[in-house]
Amino acid sequence: MTPLAVVANAARTGKLRRAGAAPDLLAHPLVSAGTTALAVYELVGDKHPDAPDRIGAPAVAVRILNAAIAGALVAPKRQRWAGAAAAGATAAVATYLTWRARTRAMEQHGREATGLAEDAIVVPTAIAAATAR
Repeated sequence: MTPLAVVANAARTGKLRRAGAAPDLLAHPLVSAGTTALAVYELVGDKHPDAPDRIGAPAVAVRILNAAIAGALVAPKRQRWAGAAAAGATAAVATYLTWRARTRAMEQHGREATGLAEDAIVVPTAIAAATAR
């Protein structure tokens, strides 16, 4: 949910490029708050020992779809499909690369520390991508 939450918050705060297709609905405070709450839930839940495997088919599909929607929303109007494809493909690749790296790191540093380190990279990167001018 992080990509969509970042796009909604950028739209709400006026930091989203207007060339993008993000509808005004995303800028609504309730939508921004709702997507942020879901993203926080995902980020917190990811550290729980019983969290489902991120490389399971349903989890990968949701990550790709979420990123593709966000990518389409920030892309210029004539490049929405390309934005969706690029963001979705990036999510797919990143899912497997970060899973592999985090699995190895967890052996030495544990679930919580590696999850927080991953979040410290992913969240600012998503914000920078959504608000780039």
